[in-house]
Amino acid sequence: MITIYRSKKDIPQGMEYVELNDVFFNQNTAEKLDKRADDIIARIDDSKLLGKFKIESKFNQVILDVDCLSTGCKTVLNVMYFPDKVFCIKECGDNALEILYGLDEGSVYSDYAVIPFEMQRVLAYSDGNKRIIDDYEELKEWWEDEK
Repeated sequence: MITIYRSKKDIPQGMEYVELNDVFFNQNTAEKLDKRADDIIARIDDSKLLGKFKIESKFNQVILDVDCLSTGCKTVLNVMYFPDKVFCIKECGDNALEILYGLDEGSVYSDYAVIPFEMQRVLAYSDGNKRIIDDYEELKEWWEDEK
């Protein structure tokens, strides 16, 4: 289950926070892509991973570099390959968020509610308190509580 931080001050010291998912992906995650990325890329961007650095686009089957993946797809892959870091999820669309919320591990940050309708269980962390939330409305309420 993923951990969600709604305030940067709650991110544990020593845990790296990544705001720029595109840059981080291009510099770190792209070289780690393996079979685990196939399903993520297909489900989010409707593209096919052809090799370490190439995808086949859904648009006329054009061959592109992996840096052409959407920011949402890159964010999910960042979280999956680097569960020890915290990634900003503000640029994720609903299709990426649904997959992100279903990951077994990883940490994300947003200071406002970014929730897919079909969500899984998450660990919500704020003001030193942790709690497991598995309901959309409950998570939305947690995010909107006064800080």
